[in-house]
Amino acid sequence: MATDEKYAKAKQKVRKQAEFYQHLGVYILVNGGLTIYNLLTDQTWFLYPLLGWGAGVVIHGLNVFASGAITSWEEKKIREITEKEN
Repeated sequence: MATDEKYAKAKQKVRKQAEFYQHLGVYILVNGGLTIYNLLTDQTWFLYPLLGWGAGVVIHGLNVFASGAITSWEEKKIREITEKEN
């Protein structure tokens, strides 16, 4: 793999991680505010955005951090198959 290609992949991975951390930060800030507001008004509606958006954050995190394992497995298999064919 060429150095430029490795750099581009690393840059893309860092960008995706930064986007996830921004998403997580906004989730914490907004849902923290909603939770405080909810506690002051003595209601339980805040659980719906907390759980729904929380599921989205978890899925986003899995896409960012777990996809690397899948990608490296795919690359390993591609190398194995091409070596067998040669």
